[in-house]
Amino acid sequence: MAAEPAVAAQAVLLDLDDTLVPWQTLTHWQWAWKPRGPVLAERHAHAAIKRCVHAWDRRRWAGLVGEQPATDLASYRDFLRSTLESVAGHPLPAAESEAVVERFLHPAHEFERFADAEACVRSLQAGSRQVGVVTYLPQEVARTMLHRAGLSESLLVLSDADGPELSLPKAAGFRAAAKRLGAKPSQTVFVGDLFWSDVRAAGRTGMRSLLLDRQDASSRVTAARIRSLSELPGWVAAPPVPEASDPAVS
Repeated sequence: MAAEPAVAAQAVLLDLDDTLVPWQTLTHWQWAWKPRGPVLAERHAHAAIKRCVHAWDRRRWAGLVGEQPATDLASYRDFLRSTLESVAGHPLPAAESEAVVERFLHPAHEFERFADAEACVRSLQAGSRQVGVVTYLPQEVARTMLHRAGLSESLLVLSDADGPELSLPKAAGFRAAAKRLGAKPSQTVFVGDLFWSDVRAAGRTGMRSLLLDRQDASSRVTAARIRSLSELPGWVAAPPVPEASDPAVS
């Protein structure tokens, strides 16, 4: 069966953390846990963060499809505590762990930036496309992230402030975000850095979903991928013919 031609994109939704703004980084965890302490072992910490983020991606998907309870801010904090324990290599006292999670969620340090983010947003907007940012993170955290990354806080169209019924990765959340940009899901492109709970979840709504794979670590994923946000404006302007089957990973 021949694939139908892609509908012209009127809107682009961007995931916030680790797509538009660095978040699960060694620098952020260093500041949250040991801002004045010994430098964390880079190789170990990177591996621990990657492993935990992958587990969180699958956990969010499991909540979406009913295999486990849906994720919320409490489960996200559990994920952060688990990541901290993995980075540390051993359990921490509850009080210390909680303090680190609070610092992680309310950072006071200067954010790292992705060099391609601001130019990408400007290019998309110059092409008369509506651009919005979505996240499951607390609204005040999201606004801080955007501000410190040099991006407008007005880009934020969906966060935890919209309530659990619209919390990502629920389909209702993706649809609401597209509607707020004046577009249907079929007219919207979504870009995220996680395959299951970003790309596949958005794709279930009829959006064209695109995986941002900065490290080229997901070569086995058959979903559409880009390595940099600098590729996004061109991809949106001339998207490839969509696959006839649902994107999958082997």
